[in-house]
Amino acid sequence: MGEAAVREDGTVTRSAEYVGSFPVDDCCLDDQMKQLHTQLKSLKGCKKRRPVSLKFSIKGVKMYNEDETTLLMAHALRRVSLSTARPIDAQFAFVSHNPGSSDAQLYCHVFKARHARAAQFLNLLLCRCFQLSYLEKHPEEAEECAVGSAPRRNPSLLNHGFPLSVSALVSFRRAPFRGLLPRSKKSSKSSDQHDSQDEVFPTSSPSLVRKKAIRNKVLSSGAYRSFTFTPLKQRNVQERLSLSQGKDQNKPARRSRAPSLAETEEALAQAVWCWAGIATDSSYSLLADDVLGSYLLCPHPKKPKCGSLIIRFPSGLITHLIESTRKGKFLLETCKTEFTSIAELIEHYTENQGGLPCLLSCARVNHCYEWEENASRLQSVKLHKSLNKAKIKSTHRKWV
Repeated sequence: MGEAAVREDGTVTRSAEYVGSFPVDDCCLDDQMKQLHTQLKSLKGCKKRRPVSLKFSIKGVKMYNEDETTLLMAHALRRVSLSTARPIDAQFAFVSHNPGSSDAQLYCHVFKARHARAAQFLNLLLCRCFQLSYLEKHPEEAEECAVGSAPRRNPSLLNHGFPLSVSALVSFRRAPFRGLLPRSKKSSKSSDQHDSQDEVFPTSSPSLVRKKAIRNKVLSSGAYRSFTFTPLKQRNVQERLSLSQGKDQNKPARRSRAPSLAETEEALAQAVWCWAGIATDSSYSLLADDVLGSYLLCPHPKKPKCGSLIIRFPSGLITHLIESTRKGKFLLETCKTEFTSIAELIEHYTENQGGLPCLLSCARVNHCYEWEENASRLQSVKLHKSLNKAKIKSTHRKWV
């Protein structure tokens, strides 16, 4: 699949074939999922399809004709309730309200991808849009390590080519904010020793100072090779460096870029599986309200160095340890089947129950979904009215 092509406005465009839409019954989530899979199976042989272009962003989903000249359908993300896929039949679908229709009626829009991986990629894109939208609306539920003085960027679909291994899970959930791996904290002993050395030797090594000075354009590159770079000149350069660094620190920080959907397929998959960027406690509560068979890939609560799958079963959330064999293979505890990667493990239990209470599901719920079309407008109107009432009361009190 490669990397998703991204535009300046943060949208990702992928091609597919539009099969059609069908109404979804107003029932509980588990019953809705059963109806969706039954309908999708019946449509797998449908030959009437239209080539289209799908545009994904954290604002919503748009469908254009093949040449991207005519807008055929547009759905705000807050009006999309869930996303799902059937990779075995290369199908991708999402459920939403049609603009202008009654709020009680939901529709499922079905698409045919070129192959199974393409269908899964479309589903992962929309699922990641759900997660990024949730982070944008609930910043207080972001991973705790995202708050701090370390350099950070807004959560995206993860870094390119991040390995799907258990050893990476320990630091993975912090990756969208602090890069591939979090910086290790220095021990108090090493910091004490460093402070004592600074007192004895007020200046660092000449080579380090020269390199730093050249990088900051305080010193020309010719001086790096000069034998006349005396300790006195070294101190002067250090003072100039410290002054320039102080000025840089006083400058206002640049605004971080908007969340991007330009990521590799592997990184996108693990971002969705790990609910990257969302705090663990929040992920648990969101998972409890998700579809049957949805899961969270994270470090094991009692064995942080090991990975685990927390799965939503009919009985509730159950944690399964991912064991690693001596040969470097992976398996779920109480299960004997071994896999070469976690991606292969998840794919297997999505298609084969293998002793689990139910199959794993690639579908995800939009936790920022709004049932009423004008819900956000009504809230803003109510807020505006309450503010006006407060102003009237305050002015009345002043005049009295």
